Amino acid sequence: MIALLGVCLLVFTGCSRSVDGTAVPLGGGSGTDPGSVDTDKYDGLTLECTRLLSLDQIATTVGGTTAESTFNGAICRWVVTGAVVTGVTFNWFETGTVSVEKETAKKLGYETENVRIASTAAFTQRDPRRPAACGVTANSPARGVYTWWVEPRTTAAAADPCAAPTKLMELVLTGGQ
Repeated sequence: MIALLGVCLLVFTGCSRSVDGTAVPLGGGSGTDPGSVDTDKYDGLTLECTRLLSLDQIATTVGGTTAESTFNGAICRWVVTGAVVTGVTFNWFETGTVSVEKETAKKLGYETENVRIASTAAFTQRDPRRPAACGVTANSPARGVYTWWVEPRTTAAAADPCAAPTKLMELVLTGGQ
């Protein structure tokens, strides 16, 4: 019992720290601190989910028959149905860089490969534990980076798991054409 109490005290006190500043309730800040984000300068924020590509384009590109939007927000998600149910994810990090995204992918143990899509520097990323899935990250034409992930809900990998996310990226970078 005493040993358990000692471990608990060590855990709880070992994880605490003091932070300078004044706590304010949500929405109670002045809006001038460096943590505030002026969303007016991100003109496409959350619109990319509904205006980026049509549901038909997403479904056809990943080899399905229909696509259904399942989440719009910081990322966009769709479920594509057809011979194989496939999860599709898009994100736009407005202040991101390809080099940071690639470094992060490598830290996660993903295999990466440099590619060019529509004359834009990009890379593919694959998790060896999920051979059917592939992500493609490229510089956004406006600012930041785009990433498409396509993950069929099957363990069998397609001949080229990166073909669908690469095509989605190409469509986005060329205006959906």
